[in-house]
Amino acid sequence: MSSNYPNFRSSVPWLIFFLEVVFIVLFQFLFTGDGVSRSSISYPAFQDVSHMVIFGFGFFLTFLKRYGFSSTGFNLLIVALGVQCSVLIDLLVFFHQRQDEDDLKRITKASVSMTAVVISTGAVLGKANPLQLILMTVVEIIVFHTSRWINKTFLEVPDNISMMYVPLFGAYFGVAAASRFSEPPPRSEKNASTPQSDLLSMLGTLFLWVFWPSFNSVLAVNDKSKAIFNTYFAIAASAVTAFVLSALITEDGKFRMAHIRSAVLAGGVAVGYAAHSIEYPWIAMVLGLLAAVVTILGSCCVQRCLNATFKIRDTAGTHFTFGLPGVLGALAQVVLLVMKNWTDLPRLSYLVIIEVGTFCLTISVALITGFITGLILNLKLFKTIPVSKHFDDQFCWEFPRLAVGF
Repeated sequence: MSSNYPNFRSSVPWLIFFLEVVFIVLFQFLFTGDGVSRSSISYPAFQDVSHMVIFGFGFFLTFLKRYGFSSTGFNLLIVALGVQCSVLIDLLVFFHQRQDEDDLKRITKASVSMTAVVISTGAVLGKANPLQLILMTVVEIIVFHTSRWINKTFLEVPDNISMMYVPLFGAYFGVAAASRFSEPPPRSEKNASTPQSDLLSMLGTLFLWVFWPSFNSVLAVNDKSKAIFNTYFAIAASAVTAFVLSALITEDGKFRMAHIRSAVLAGGVAVGYAAHSIEYPWIAMVLGLLAAVVTILGSCCVQRCLNATFKIRDTAGTHFTFGLPGVLGALAQVVLLVMKNWTDLPRLSYLVIIEVGTFCLTISVALITGFITGLILNLKLFKTIPVSKHFDDQFCWEFPRLAVGF
């Protein structure tokens, strides 16, 4: 550990211990043990979501050549703390509506909610220390549930639909928070990848790709099979499109792992809002194709503009991997509503206002609170990592000996 961090041991472990004690006390008072015994969600469905959050995102973020320990280890830490926090916040915010909800559904929704946090983590990957990540997790979980409460209470958005705004919220919260972190040195090579780190990251992508249909369908009230069916064909179309575009836009005509890693998931993100209601699979496939196009073009154009204009250093490219496909999916949902209800103009106007309002509110809350959170996390109190130590496992992890080439 760096000598600039003499108080690291006295802050992070005790913060983790304090939070765990608080969670234990709150669970003692809030859970009476007389909840619904029969769950509306199967354990295999919960396992799929848990695999996504732990294995999928844990390995998805290992593309940095010197940040593999931190990517997987810190991901496990914030998920373990965040799921507990999310269950408690969900119970407190929706106390009157959740008295008859079974425990397996609670923990499944908490795991889905944690997707927003792990997506945001990708934007500040390699820059935030464990203390900052833990605080960001608690703040983001609280803000996300508050946003859902507003959508459900005032806009009357169904509970399962409001949860599908997780990738959109997480992406823009993370991008806003990342804008307050220091830029890496111009000639730094630590924020690059190697064939080995790209392979591990692709392993995480495969986990996410396989389990994304479960993610989009696990909380669906009706037509779970339709949501699985549409999600699969959407991510299949985005995967094929990713390979096509990657070969077309590279100078030597070869596939680029960064393109494949980010774009193959775009279809699952974009179709999440309407997966349960799309009648024909070709619609989901077209949406998956467009999502992959938006992702890859965004990685080439939009990201460079953001870096140059707003000085936003999104380490994992969460904006074009999850944010832009989420925006596309929200807009596609509006188009599908217009096509389905075009003969009933009064009802159509109401539905469009609700969809657009939910979309705008989610992004606005994510951007504003993410920006404020980024400002708070960069106070001296939270021991910001020096720029020279960004993207380096050795700053927080013990190595028995420094291996050559590490």
